[in-house]
Amino acid sequence: MGHVIEHIALEIQTLAGMDTGFGRTRGTGVEGEYYVVFSYMEEDAGVYAARAAVRITKALADNTEYNLEEDIQKLREIREDTRLGPSTGCIVEEAAKRNIPYIRLNKQSLVQLGYGVHQKRIRATIASTTSNIAVDIACDKEETKLLLEAAEIPVPRGTVIRTEEGLKDAVEKFKYPLVIKPIDGNHGKGNTTNINTWEQATRAFEAAKVYGRNVIVEKFITGYDFRCLVINNKFICAALRTPASVVGDGVHNIQWLIDETNKDPRRGFGHEKVLTQITIDQFTQKMMDDAGITLETIPSKGERVLLKPTANLSTGGTSSDVTDEVHPANIFMFERIAKIIGLDICGIDVMANDLRTPVSENGGAILEVNAAPGFRMHIEPAEGLARNVAEPVIDMLFPKGSIGRIPIIAVTGTNGKTTTTRLTAHIAKNAGKKVGYTTSDGVYIQNQLMMRGDCTGPISSTFVLKDPTVDFAVLECARGGILKNGLAFQNCDVAIVTNVAADHIGLGGINTVEQMAKVKGVVPETVFPHGYAILNAEDDLVYDLRKGLNCNIALFSMDENNPRIKKHCAEGGLATVYENGYVTIMKGNWKIRVMAAKDIPLTYEGKAVHNIANCLPAVMATYLYRDITIEDIRQGLQTFIPGESLTPGRLNFFHFKNFTFLADFAHNPHGLRLLGDFVGKLDYKVKIGVISGTGDRRDEDIRELGAISANIFDEIIIRCDKNLRGRTAEEIISLLQDGINSVNTNLPVKVIPNENEALEYVYAHHIPGALYIVMCDVVAGALDKIKELKAREEKS
Repeated sequence: MGHVIEHIALEIQTLAGMDTGFGRTRGTGVEGEYYVVFSYMEEDAGVYAARAAVRITKALADNTEYNLEEDIQKLREIREDTRLGPSTGCIVEEAAKRNIPYIRLNKQSLVQLGYGVHQKRIRATIASTTSNIAVDIACDKEETKLLLEAAEIPVPRGTVIRTEEGLKDAVEKFKYPLVIKPIDGNHGKGNTTNINTWEQATRAFEAAKVYGRNVIVEKFITGYDFRCLVINNKFICAALRTPASVVGDGVHNIQWLIDETNKDPRRGFGHEKVLTQITIDQFTQKMMDDAGITLETIPSKGERVLLKPTANLSTGGTSSDVTDEVHPANIFMFERIAKIIGLDICGIDVMANDLRTPVSENGGAILEVNAAPGFRMHIEPAEGLARNVAEPVIDMLFPKGSIGRIPIIAVTGTNGKTTTTRLTAHIAKNAGKKVGYTTSDGVYIQNQLMMRGDCTGPISSTFVLKDPTVDFAVLECARGGILKNGLAFQNCDVAIVTNVAADHIGLGGINTVEQMAKVKGVVPETVFPHGYAILNAEDDLVYDLRKGLNCNIALFSMDENNPRIKKHCAEGGLATVYENGYVTIMKGNWKIRVMAAKDIPLTYEGKAVHNIANCLPAVMATYLYRDITIEDIRQGLQTFIPGESLTPGRLNFFHFKNFTFLADFAHNPHGLRLLGDFVGKLDYKVKIGVISGTGDRRDEDIRELGAISANIFDEIIIRCDKNLRGRTAEEIISLLQDGINSVNTNLPVKVIPNENEALEYVYAHHIPGALYIVMCDVVAGALDKIKELKAREEKS
């Protein structure tokens, strides 16, 4: 049934004009329970389709009536409400073709093209390069007209009025036929054309006043309606626009003719197809009233009945490309108009008999200049050649060779991600980069904390990529974010996979370490062909990820004699290794010794072996950038001082008068073993663990934490995380005790479920000279409490 639901969800989207076809259904292992994945073009429509597919399937199973058309129409409406319009959409598509990334900034048409400092923005067809004053001028029709008239551009004679008295004067001065429109209207709103009586004039005046106090009255210019497009001061194309209309056959009434016209397969709902269906609205009704006809009127054969006052495609109008017919004098005039107004994307409305002869000679005139011209009439004309008008827009925003990207290093794995991310970011910052990075502690822009908490998902990554001050991104990408929402980027330059160990197994459909490796493998799959995936040569699962990658491979290992490293380097590959006490880069068979591990503060004089391992991919990732030198890397390693500011929750020491706290984020068996290795090298009288288990982990994982703790610590205090994640405190404590007892039934164990109370207990009853190792789940909370205790001690 999951498979049926998947196909229905895809099909109803296709029927609603969103042709999408990828889907997969897999059982969870529980009978009747499925993971269903399917693609969408618009997210809101995809969510609706999922729910509708379940309803439809249930109706089929129950053999009950169901209104399918209602769902399909609703999907059409959602699509039109949420999708990018054809103008914005074609610009985004052109950018995507050139591998320029984009981020939609709101539910409307505001879109960011490119990342970080290289970003540009568009809103419909207004770009971040568009002059604000030019838009202001174009939105003021009278000001536009005055500027054009002063430059000897043909414009209709007219005036601006506010009162009916002013209307009377304008009628007497300019005579019928007239055009009346709001001074700052757009898309034809409030416009009335071909006014020939006083009654029509007063009605048109009232209609225009809805959109503003100031109203333009102009002489009505007869001819055809043309739209000409100038981008970056170059004429691009021109289209003849025809308002929505029907042509009589002498037999059928207007309503029948409209219905028949709407059967044209090129017409659809909203922007669904090349043309839009014709609807009867107040403007149609007004035009018919003025003409003395109704929907029941039968026009004579060949008679054209206009149904809309303007030629907009969104109201059912049509367009024909006439670019190749435009006279050179008109091209010169259009390019000149764009410069006079100052618009880099400029739509010019022309009324003339044709564009084959100069407008200045054929009695035509420039009616308006548009700051956000629609592109649909050019990219999908009803007749003539379609024009790729998005191409010159992207050429203008991103000149040849520019793709709007910033370097992205993505970091994933089970343990060591955050430290590797922070160190990589620090080295890049030290080399002069304006770095934005995400970690399990928060989002940082140039070392300023912007968001606090676990920020390893795509929302946090997007935050960095949207920041206009960032020119280098280092993004930690954890399992949860990948499974729930994927990645924020389609491609990165470098991907690091630190390791894959048993953590979060049994969550989100991931039941084995091998499946977890596939999740982590999503990150290196995004590396550009010219980029690098940096893989742990000691981890079989990570090393095997290289087989499916279409990019360069670099390896790292704590053993320079690792056979995989030797083979890789013999073939001319790159690697970082720990050899003879040094962090070393291998280029083929050549060695570049970067720094002695004991001189790197992060390694605590070489005792923190896991941090030596974390240095290796960070060194390789930054070395791959030509503008980051070995000296920059050395300096970065030397100045990365571990502590609560640079590495919160990672080997943070707090020295009290008679004892020491060591706070660390170790929260899984693999991480705790590494912590135990480090603690075993420290010279303290007694080592006491303040441990906890994470509620959403498997029973065996929590028991293993207890067993490992029993091998590391002389005494244990069990406490519980604030978020028990689906278990009771008693359950977690019991599993930890089971693990401890499996190793040593005589080990002193105290249970204090509340973390703050446990830390208070240590402060009040500490053993002189002891080291208390705190496994902290919420890093900020634990560190704040320890600092509070430290401040209290200093006051006493």
